[in-house]
Amino acid sequence: MTSLTAPGRRTVLKGAAGLALTTAFAPALRAQGEPIRIGLILPMTGPFTSTGRQISAAVNLYVQQNGASVAGRPVQVILRDDTGVADVTRRIAQELIVNERVTALAGFGLTPLALATAPLATQARMPMVVMAAATSVIVDRSPFVVRTSQVIAQIAAPFATWMAQQGTKRVISIVSDYGPGHDVETSFTAAFREAGGTIDNIRVPLQNPDFSPFLQRVADAKPEALLVFVPSGVGAQFMKQFVERGMDKSGIRLIGTGDVVDDDILNGMGDAALGVITAHHYSAAHPSPANRAFVEAFRKANNNMRPNFMAVGGYDGMHALYEGLKKTSGQGGEALVNAMKGMAWESPRGPMSIDPQTRDVVQNVYIRKVERVDGELYNVEFHTIPNVRDPSKR
Repeated sequence: MTSLTAPGRRTVLKGAAGLALTTAFAPALRAQGEPIRIGLILPMTGPFTSTGRQISAAVNLYVQQNGASVAGRPVQVILRDDTGVADVTRRIAQELIVNERVTALAGFGLTPLALATAPLATQARMPMVVMAAATSVIVDRSPFVVRTSQVIAQIAAPFATWMAQQGTKRVISIVSDYGPGHDVETSFTAAFREAGGTIDNIRVPLQNPDFSPFLQRVADAKPEALLVFVPSGVGAQFMKQFVERGMDKSGIRLIGTGDVVDDDILNGMGDAALGVITAHHYSAAHPSPANRAFVEAFRKANNNMRPNFMAVGGYDGMHALYEGLKKTSGQGGEALVNAMKGMAWESPRGPMSIDPQTRDVVQNVYIRKVERVDGELYNVEFHTIPNVRDPSKR
């Protein structure tokens, strides 16, 4: 691709001053008819490849279905692999802003990656659509962040209340030791204790976790239920060790946020996953016409791959960008962020909107159970908690 950097600016500048100075030339260069460039930053290699693969496939599908132009201008999605490393994410974001003159950034597979980029979004006045990362604080780090994925606390807190209402009194949690895991632990614990339950918490390393010693602690403690949060794609490793230790026959109920029985890997878990109860905002089995059409199109375009919650975050992120760009006639910056605030639409996940005050997602939370349907394992929804916001921002 031909570089759009201004004369004398052929290297990536360091620091806020250089970034702000360089991007100041951007409006003059974005003439009518010039492509609208969206910088998509995802972990396409490394331990979180599943996230990148799902989101990039959904972004491609949205563009195929809705056309590669908006507001009378062609759209170019520039995909970059950050390997799941925050320093790499920040460097790529800066290159996309300065060298590629993107109109918006999108993607961000993990919280540390989004947090590393947020200051650049503020400095460059660059819309930043978070399609995956789920820690509550992300939207507070820049007024240019808009989220279309989930806030993990909006899943965990109502799930804790629901579990207590079902009569569960004692839980142990195991969470990955990083932002979303901390949010699951904090929000579930607060809501569960408020409802009269007792809970003990365990954290495991994010990178290359060995769950075995922690599972042994759970087995020795014999709680009624074990709550688990791990990043997308790690659930298969957890389930393997859960079964190897005989925990599936221990009488301890396995519950969690939807990440642990992610649609992308659920079939590979086998019968041990049957009956697992989770809360989440999306299931490939969601019974709506919009979702059935989405799943069918996604599988057809991607060698029968089943979409997961990461895919729907990417698909809806593109919807927010396209509709916002229509409102602004292709203009980015603060105008595009403002255009996305308050949007509401029927997503494959169900009704969703962008809170105009917080720029965060508002959506239904579904209680689901793993069941076998037509020979495959699915998260079958049986209870809906409607229009849930981030509980920390009420």
